[in-house]
Amino acid sequence: MQTTIDQYQAVIRTAAESKTPLQIRGGGTKDFYGNRAGEQNSALLDMSDYNGIVDYEPTELVITARAGTRLADLEAELDQHGQMLAFEPPYFGAAATLGGCVAAGLSGPRRVAAGSVRDFVLGVRMLDGKGEDLHFGGQVMKNVAGYDVSRLMAGSMGTLGVLLEVSLKVLPKPAIETTLCMAMDEAAAIEKMNQWAGKPLPVSATCYTDGQLFIRLSGAEPAVRAAQVKLSGETLADDKIFWQSVREHTHGFFQPDKPLWRLSIKSTTPPLLLPGKQLLEWNGALRWLCATGGDVTEVIRRAAEEAGGHATLFRADAARTAVFHPLPPALMKIHRTLKEKFDPAGTFNPGRLYSEI
Repeated sequence: MQTTIDQYQAVIRTAAESKTPLQIRGGGTKDFYGNRAGEQNSALLDMSDYNGIVDYEPTELVITARAGTRLADLEAELDQHGQMLAFEPPYFGAAATLGGCVAAGLSGPRRVAAGSVRDFVLGVRMLDGKGEDLHFGGQVMKNVAGYDVSRLMAGSMGTLGVLLEVSLKVLPKPAIETTLCMAMDEAAAIEKMNQWAGKPLPVSATCYTDGQLFIRLSGAEPAVRAAQVKLSGETLADDKIFWQSVREHTHGFFQPDKPLWRLSIKSTTPPLLLPGKQLLEWNGALRWLCATGGDVTEVIRRAAEEAGGHATLFRADAARTAVFHPLPPALMKIHRTLKEKFDPAGTFNPGRLYSEI
């Protein structure tokens, strides 16, 4: 694989010298996400060939794999040992890769209980804008002074460097899982989800849509059965299919012909009166909005800010507005400084995260 890395380094150095932007791509399943940077004068850096598991010791709960490794192959290997990626990354296509998963920084329904993708990144190997082969972090959890570069790569949308390898913490799969369903209005659902989140209950995922609250319980059988009795509600058949549809956006709510917004806010925020239909996850901290009507960008982002969070235009037919919530000047300065340090020529995915970088 060193020959492949040498080729990547040559491409990066040539691009930096010629001021040619590079589009970094794994499986391409998340090409829709992020700002659409100009592609006419750019070159493609395909990472899908750099794949395979580098190191996996089940007893240590750590796996290291190359960035082009398909998520499906990675999770199949973990499944053989009764383990999983606890943040439940969305694929959005069979070709989804580990590198794309980390670069996009997206987590699924279990994030509310287990943590985000960033929380599970232990170390990375990457190429910077000069083509230098860098290593950060390792294969253990530890305190870090200054920037934790390994986790900094999560959600960076490929703007800081080319991921080569990633070390992730993995967790054992729960002994059993079951999902309860109960009818209630949105305000009551938000109250219930936050109330239960403050109690020692094995809740691993929540979802509210169409007047129905779905609660997934995961863990040891005695704990799950006890919680099932305490919370009541009807048991949902084929709950794995349901949660997969929420994670992969195949659920009927996620209509592909309408702009989709992703609001990350305080979980206790009362129902948001916004134009369009909503689906709630993460105890109300994540609210999906299928917007209707004209350009409601300002209205949506103001509502998110007032709720202590931010709004992302997750999916749209055309790039009519900036995808990610505008940053305060101080934070943008930090982003620019990091970009200049890791990618001085501005080669990697320019504009994909913010137009300024």
